[in-house]
Amino acid sequence: MKKYRVAVIGRTGKGNYGHALDTAWLKCERAEIVAVADEDDQGRAAAAQRLRVRNAYADYRQMLEKERPDIVSVAPRWPDCHRDMVIACARFGAHVFLEKPVAQDLQQADEMVAACDQHHVHVAVAHQTAYSPKLQVIQDLIRSGQLGDILYLRSHGREDHRGGGEDLMVLGTHACDLMRHLAGEARWAFAYIQQKGRKALPADVRQGTEPVGPIVGDQITATFGFSAPTVGQFYTHVAQHGVGSRYWMEIRGSKGTIHMGYGIMPFAYFCDDPSGIFGHPKAKWTPISTNGIGRPETFPTKDLENGNILIIQDLIAAIEQDRPPKDSLRDGRAALEMIMAVYESHRRQQLVELPLKNRKHPLQDWK
Repeated sequence: MKKYRVAVIGRTGKGNYGHALDTAWLKCERAEIVAVADEDDQGRAAAAQRLRVRNAYADYRQMLEKERPDIVSVAPRWPDCHRDMVIACARFGAHVFLEKPVAQDLQQADEMVAACDQHHVHVAVAHQTAYSPKLQVIQDLIRSGQLGDILYLRSHGREDHRGGGEDLMVLGTHACDLMRHLAGEARWAFAYIQQKGRKALPADVRQGTEPVGPIVGDQITATFGFSAPTVGQFYTHVAQHGVGSRYWMEIRGSKGTIHMGYGIMPFAYFCDDPSGIFGHPKAKWTPISTNGIGRPETFPTKDLENGNILIIQDLIAAIEQDRPPKDSLRDGRAALEMIMAVYESHRRQQLVELPLKNRKHPLQDWK
């Protein structure tokens, strides 16, 4: 079987190497890490040692030119560099494992998709939940009709100091992506954004603590419409209590309810009761494993860590089968589009339809 030549791009101090998008390759028997690029001298040396490679570059373009890898991890967590890095990889015919969010705005994402299509390269996005074997079980439960009609999907951000605009961009991408995997494409969005208890205004637009693009608000309430009767809800604010405790999703059906977390092996519980009320005599909550409702978990989790190895395995399979990865660049763009629709709706103070006609960042020229 083919062994893939893998290169890693990181940026120490500027998004680093994401959530282990570099070291995950060490666990893949079908991959050989041949080089790393990092503009920071100390970070580059540390990465070369960590990844056990001799070839280390300050310029990722030089690395791509000389090494000609099969696959590249575009690992920085900060998305300000993603467009240029992904397009450079595509031009050299390298497939990509990309940290989320995929870009700062839809214009960047559109250019990335076009370049990857042109050069026929696949991109897998690090939305780990999309690759969870538990998600497959939950999707099967929905398709079987065991939940009935999906009425709504309800989710929160982490609601830490980033609550509001930055939470929407950094963690909301996981929520929007998961909603799509459960309910299909969003058709419309309506949102209201507040800053210190009042309506957010153009003067409130700011840059986040990370360069995710312009953001606004410390409290966001957003609703998305899917195929009727399903709606999705995302809420985030700077919480004073319970920071991070509401970072999960409720899937409410007409026959039953599922509560699930995020990640490669999230918690998941099923309630076979339309009410889904905790403490209700009939509302028994049963764990969901990769084997189904109420069945013991047998999936090997010892070496999963954050699940990137499953993403890598799927990317390799996608390359060999010439199919999209389970969470492709188009999926990442669609999640980003839902986020941009939140800002577009608030800016225009009305419901907006998807796909968005405005591909610029909605906050860019808001006056």
